[in-house]
Amino acid sequence: MNDLEGKVAVVTGATSGIGLAAAEALSERGVKLVLHGRRRELLEAHAARLPHCAVLAGDIADPDTPEALLDLAMERFGRVDIAYANAGLIASGPVGEIDLDAMSDMLRVNIDATFRFAYTVLRHMKAAGSGDLLFTGSVLGTKTRPNAGAYAATKYAVEALAESLRMELAGSGVRVAVVEPGLVRTDLHRDYAVRPEVSQNVPQPLTPADVARAVVFAVEQPRSVLIPRVMVLPASQNV
Repeated sequence: MNDLEGKVAVVTGATSGIGLAAAEALSERGVKLVLHGRRRELLEAHAARLPHCAVLAGDIADPDTPEALLDLAMERFGRVDIAYANAGLIASGPVGEIDLDAMSDMLRVNIDATFRFAYTVLRHMKAAGSGDLLFTGSVLGTKTRPNAGAYAATKYAVEALAESLRMELAGSGVRVAVVEPGLVRTDLHRDYAVRPEVSQNVPQPLTPADVARAVVFAVEQPRSVLIPRVMVLPASQNV
């Protein structure tokens, strides 16, 4: 039996990409799952093939969603050990071209919904005296580049929150960590006219499974060990 077997993880943004890959990697280690995303059909298909998997479809920015996810986990499995705040959007572009409505939606999901999810699950974990909260950050939460200021700002916000929560919860049994990917090939860029691996000259981006390994690495550590940040980059990415 590994150290993760029988634990329960709640993962947002789990219909595809990093969230799904992390859920699959955790499931392989015996973790029971509560998955959230917007595409009900995909979530139900994942639940049909992954053992011990419950799903909740809807808008992560709905203020009631975090509590609903926590309630579902407790109802189905009686506990929450791992919470992965992975759901996110991206809106970028120069001053004259960025879609301000899309940017506002991104701020709502990447900051407001992420913060609400974090505080909701952490209140439960602190009372239980144990747990792991992980965030999907970004290398752009540590640096920025032209045309990416709005997206980078959301990831800087996640970094600030995670660091503050880490200090606040030190010694409580609850660990807080951020996984900081570089360029990953996911659906996040599906509407781009030019794929980022072309525009950024990164011929081999990360796969979601590459990032999932970092998630598992963080939660598999002995309880006395915290990995507060794990940055994962494509070997050819120079930003």
